[in-house]
Amino acid sequence: MLKGSLGLIALSSLLLSGTAFAQEKIKVGVTATLEGTYTVLGEDGIRGFQTALNVLGKKVGDKELEFVIASTDATPDSAVRAVRKLIEQDKVQILLSPLSGDEGIAVKNFAKTHPELTFINAASGAQETTYVDPAPNFFRYNMDGAQWQVGLGKYAYDEKKYRKIATVGEDYSFIYTQVFGLVLEFCGAGGQVTNRQWVPLGTKDFASVIAALPDDVDAIYLGLGGADAVNFLNQYQQAGGKAHLMGGSIMIDQTILSSKGNAKNALIGTLAASGQADTWENPSWQKFVKDYQDAFPPNKRFPSPSLLATNYYGSTMALIQALRQVNGDLSNNQAKYKEALAKIEIDAPNGKIKLDSNRQAIGTNFVTEVVDDGKGALFSKVVKVIPDVNQTLGYDPAVFAKIGLPSRTVPECKKY
Repeated sequence: MLKGSLGLIALSSLLLSGTAFAQEKIKVGVTATLEGTYTVLGEDGIRGFQTALNVLGKKVGDKELEFVIASTDATPDSAVRAVRKLIEQDKVQILLSPLSGDEGIAVKNFAKTHPELTFINAASGAQETTYVDPAPNFFRYNMDGAQWQVGLGKYAYDEKKYRKIATVGEDYSFIYTQVFGLVLEFCGAGGQVTNRQWVPLGTKDFASVIAALPDDVDAIYLGLGGADAVNFLNQYQQAGGKAHLMGGSIMIDQTILSSKGNAKNALIGTLAASGQADTWENPSWQKFVKDYQDAFPPNKRFPSPSLLATNYYGSTMALIQALRQVNGDLSNNQAKYKEALAKIEIDAPNGKIKLDSNRQAIGTNFVTEVVDDGKGALFSKVVKVIPDVNQTLGYDPAVFAKIGLPSRTVPECKKY
């Protein structure tokens, strides 16, 4: 009888150890825009994520990281649908999501319904995501769209001597945030923004937009990305457009600079700003570029990582490094892990990043200019590096709060 009992105990121990072994995985859900206008951005975001795994590995102590990837199309509904599926069906414990601006606001709000889980922003950059009613379990290790425009307005005014500009932007939260940062600085320096045009994501015909562009401006700022940016450039070139161009962060990265055809050549000389610059000589950046290049055949990647690849890499870095700090401990609603994420400072490829009290990145920004490398490839060249850019853009928080949230008409073109 005792022998039989010992046998049952031994069998139970084996089954329990097998169950325990099966649970020695931490499941992470990842979303990216792998369909729709921003497909090319999502694909490179995933390359950045994969590059991070190549460099950092997938082990946390004796636990293995398991990743499940879900596709979105840049709409809020698609992002929430993907995240819900990852949680309810795939049983993930950590989310690396999302990519696009409106998605970010929606996923932040959804995160509040799952306080037991941890959400790490992948790349989205709308200001509202972390500035307005932030979720305590949502962490963003990339700057927002306005932070990514710091330095551009002042450089355009002081160095390029631009005095009047017009803007064309996609009609959603991230580009509102980008234009917000540009207008605050350019108008604060004394410039005028005389015309703001907004187009839906996925616009194919830009004829009426191009026809409505004013002639009496020094430059046109383009807050476009993905297929929208390529379509605009093709049609602008066909219409004989000759104005100086300025670019938002996803207008002048490799998702556009490496696109097929000659229309992209209209971007040569374009002044822009972003959370990265292709030609930055920092050793961490150069290593990241090489790791990215080595990870994929030349015909399956861009010559240099896009901003999306960089963001996904940095977010994955934070996810893994914080997990290792707590040895993969996700007990007590992941309390230790969330505390580690809030405190960690990562040495990202595009500069050191730490979080503020809203769990929003403070980082380095770059003013850039598009150049031809002499072999037909286009890159963003460093013009100026601005460290320690916070979400209130250097303004007193009380003054910043009175400006209002980014929208089609906010901010006004004036000095605050």
